[in-house]
Amino acid sequence: MLSQIPFSMDKLEQEDINRQILRIGLIAELDAINLYEQLASLTNDEKIKTIFLDIAREEKTHVGEFLTLLLMNDEEQEDELEEGKEEVEELLEEEEE
Repeated sequence: MLSQIPFSMDKLEQEDINRQILRIGLIAELDAINLYEQLASLTNDEKIKTIFLDIAREEKTHVGEFLTLLLMNDEEQEDELEEGKEEVEELLEEEEE
């Protein structure tokens, strides 16, 4: 269920370490969101469900924080994120036609 770090940190170039640890942070937060939302869906207790969903929302904020830092530290990632957004918008426009 939970992701593992897919590489050995000692094999990274020094300039890549910050970008990679930010990506690891993103992976951890996305895993946490999935876990808490799944647990919330399993319970019939509304109080427990409310708390799990609230914690999941907090994790989504953490995703935003890590993503912001990653984009500040990886210009290529920023460019490709924008490219991906444009591709989705183009595909959705074509689908509407």
